[in-house]
Amino acid sequence: MNADGMSNGLDVVAEILLRCFLFCLALLIVWFMSYVVGGDWIYSIHSKWFNVSKHEFALMNYYGMALVKLCAIVFFLFPYGAIKLMLRKKDFSI
Repeated sequence: MNADGMSNGLDVVAEILLRCFLFCLALLIVWFMSYVVGGDWIYSIHSKWFNVSKHEFALMNYYGMALVKLCAIVFFLFPYGAIKLMLRKKDFSI
């Protein structure tokens, strides 16, 4: 594989990583908005199934959102940035 083909392949991977990161951000926005708008209704459904207090329910949601955000940054945004920096450095060296 020549350098041009590898560069194109890395560009494709970088775009996929960026789209995955944006999808995770959209998921977080939908999750947060549904929690803010319909949190009481969602809590009433979950409290029937599980013995969970309102405080524990809020903690689970906020910790879940934090975990999704952390995973999105670590698994999608950092690799995207690393690939883009590598491709940029490679362009300057040519």
